[in-house]
Amino acid sequence: MKIIMASDHAGVELKAEIKALLETMGHEVDDMGPYGTTAVDLSDFVYPAALKVSQEKVRGIFVDGVGYGSALIANRIYGLDAVVCQDPFCAKLAREHTDSNVLCLGGKIIGSALALEIVRTWMTTDFLPEEKYIRRVEKVKAISEKHLVKNF
Repeated sequence: MKIIMASDHAGVELKAEIKALLETMGHEVDDMGPYGTTAVDLSDFVYPAALKVSQEKVRGIFVDGVGYGSALIANRIYGLDAVVCQDPFCAKLAREHTDSNVLCLGGKIIGSALALEIVRTWMTTDFLPEEKYIRRVEKVKAISEKHLVKNF
């Protein structure tokens, strides 16, 4: 599976560790930067990465200081359902119940061992095709259809 990654300066180191994990799991990773720890604006990297996730209909993993900034940006893009996860249980539910396609992590608040387990869980958990989850996901998609603009 192809995964688009991006971060800000606070997430560069954790992003590199996650990228290595994903590659060992057999995934193709497109790291859209940044690649150093010089201060940058998150939106300069997450926004183009989020657009690419939407256009290519793949998954994304974004890392910033806390994770919320990336999620705020990603959730403004049509077709993206970004979640912030701080433990593997939330990552499991985020896939099973919401069919999320973007995972956002906080490089300043979780350590790499926990982050890697979150990623492993999120990547290996499937959406539960139960009627109640399908109905709920469809309702969220209807909101997107009403309020977000398709940009492709």
